Amino acid sequence: MPHIQQLSPHVADLIAAGEVVERPASVVKELLENAIDAGAQSVTVEMKNGGMTYLRVSDDGCGIAPSELPTAFLRHATSKLRTAEDLAAIGTLGFRGEALAAISSVSRLDIFSRERGALSGAKLHLEGGVPGAVEDAGCPEGTSIIVRDLFYNTPARLKFMKRDSAEATAIAGLVGHLALSHPEVSFKLIKDGTQTLLTPGDGALRSAIYASLGREFTLSLLEVKGTDGDMGVTGFVTSPIASRGTRGMQTFFVNGRLVKSQLLTAALEEAYSNRMMKGKFPGCVLLVELPRDMVDVNVHPAKTIVKFVGEKRVFDLVYHAVMAALDKREEAERPQPKPASQVQNPRGDFFANMTSQQYRESQRAAEKPAYTPAGARPVSAPQSAPVKPSPAPQWQTRVPAIDTQSGGKAALSDYVRRETPASAPVLSAQQSQPVEKSVHTVENHDDEVVTLPMPEENARPVVTGPIIGPAAETAAEPEPEAPAVPVFAPAKQEEPEIEQTTFVPPSAAPWRIAGEVLDTYIVCEDEDKNIWLIDKHAAHERVNFDRMKANQEPLMCQALLAPLVAEFAAEEYSALAANLDLLREFGFECEEFGGGSLILRAIPADIDSGDAIPALEELADKLVTAHTADPAAARDALLHTMACKAAIKGGWKSDLSELRVLVDKVQSGEVQFCPHGRPVKAKLTKYELEKMFKRA
Repeated sequence: MPHIQQLSPHVADLIAAGEVVERPASVVKELLENAIDAGAQSVTVEMKNGGMTYLRVSDDGCGIAPSELPTAFLRHATSKLRTAEDLAAIGTLGFRGEALAAISSVSRLDIFSRERGALSGAKLHLEGGVPGAVEDAGCPEGTSIIVRDLFYNTPARLKFMKRDSAEATAIAGLVGHLALSHPEVSFKLIKDGTQTLLTPGDGALRSAIYASLGREFTLSLLEVKGTDGDMGVTGFVTSPIASRGTRGMQTFFVNGRLVKSQLLTAALEEAYSNRMMKGKFPGCVLLVELPRDMVDVNVHPAKTIVKFVGEKRVFDLVYHAVMAALDKREEAERPQPKPASQVQNPRGDFFANMTSQQYRESQRAAEKPAYTPAGARPVSAPQSAPVKPSPAPQWQTRVPAIDTQSGGKAALSDYVRRETPASAPVLSAQQSQPVEKSVHTVENHDDEVVTLPMPEENARPVVTGPIIGPAAETAAEPEPEAPAVPVFAPAKQEEPEIEQTTFVPPSAAPWRIAGEVLDTYIVCEDEDKNIWLIDKHAAHERVNFDRMKANQEPLMCQALLAPLVAEFAAEEYSALAANLDLLREFGFECEEFGGGSLILRAIPADIDSGDAIPALEELADKLVTAHTADPAAARDALLHTMACKAAIKGGWKSDLSELRVLVDKVQSGEVQFCPHGRPVKAKLTKYELEKMFKRA
């Protein structure tokens, strides 16, 4: 057995660095927290190649004295703690004094710092944790730290690093989230020479959310405010209709520190119960303020996991604050009854101003018989007298204007005869008198107006009287009669009835589709008298997934007449922009549009344009949360999303031929589970069915 001995300081530093510095994003987190603790109002983060070869974090904080620069890189050297009592009430983001020592031990590091009010600054270079000499340097107030060649002296760590694009995405997400915790600080992110994030630093949380998480996310927010004694919570949550497929848009801060807490997540999602579809999650930016002695942040090397004293109180604080915001939204959307003073009286102002006595008198007056002139007698016909139909009322129609100087008379006469069937009843000129409210007149200075009788049932009108208008003289001259042409098409001859039959294609399938339930589940019966319920969405999703996976060519796409512009959070945008070629394989033709936006010029042919942006959001979530660098595994994860978006949805009406194809694949055993592992069919035997009805 080897003898026990103390490790050298260099080896101990490498071990400590493994706990603190996991990836380039860990370096950025520690340096940003130091900048915020230093009172910075503006912070700039610049990275190249995902931060593996170059990282720079600059701030305008209080700076470090030249004499203290070497001390700052010693283990457990800090200006934020003095006694053990300070550890019980931590009010800063950093406190251990390990970050700078750990970072410098696995990289080549340069630091430039100048105190406020000082005439010049100082510079220090460290390589592998070994410091050089402090030198004078001209630099702005604040501190700038440049980290090069991360993990250059620990090659074993390099093989665990992801692609540069994935590391850059992690850094972008971290900077965006830290910008939310301190909206009074302006954050700038530069990636490979291009600015990708800039927050205004105006102190407004909504402004920081807009810059970091995008316009669409900001528009769906509901404000949250809640207090309970010395505890409080502020921030925003998304409306239930703006839910996401993952928890990637949930951000929690406790006393200004970005944390991951199952307690806070449970309180948030419990408030949304019965308000959101299963499998969807709300987004939020919640800032929880608690007394320092109620929070223990010294439980994880990365300080992202915290413990609470009085978890029930913290849960209730968040739960009731979110519930109040959701209830307030529903109350605002619910239609409110108008005040009585604004309700319009359906009887009008005349009756509204009447007294009850006046109203009763008006009612009695309305019941009296109408006025009858003196000497008038009621008219009645004898019972046996036949009732003759009254002459048909006259009506007027337009006749096109006729050129009377070039055969106009014949043309007009021919027009009248063509429009007059021989079997139509004829009215004399004396009968063709105008009748009030029975004449339809259409005026047009280019047309002539003809007076025609209103047609009775089963009768067609004929004009024999004078024509109203300048063409009357022309129409009055006699013309040789022409064979009458009916106005309407002649009645079709009766055809023999053809018996309607339903074509049923021949099928040797040992099953029969009985119908569809809830427009979601297919009901079919097999030859053994078993009943099967098939989830058509899950089955179609699996069919799409297998087809897309077997097809090695890029998916077919459809060009958009009007391109779509989609905004994303900094982390999502970075992930999508780094995988444009992969998106092209899935049918998305998109380009970087600047400001965290992508412009879509074509989308997959299998999905609707309304599903394009939600599909991209889910793809971004998959890229951000991918736990593997294997391209095949990442492609399968993205195919799951594409197959789901292209599948028929529950509640949609489906054609019988579509259902027949799905049932055939399910019953043949080709499709058994959806890509997420859910079963696509359930079996109900004849015995189980009869047992329900007490027949077995």
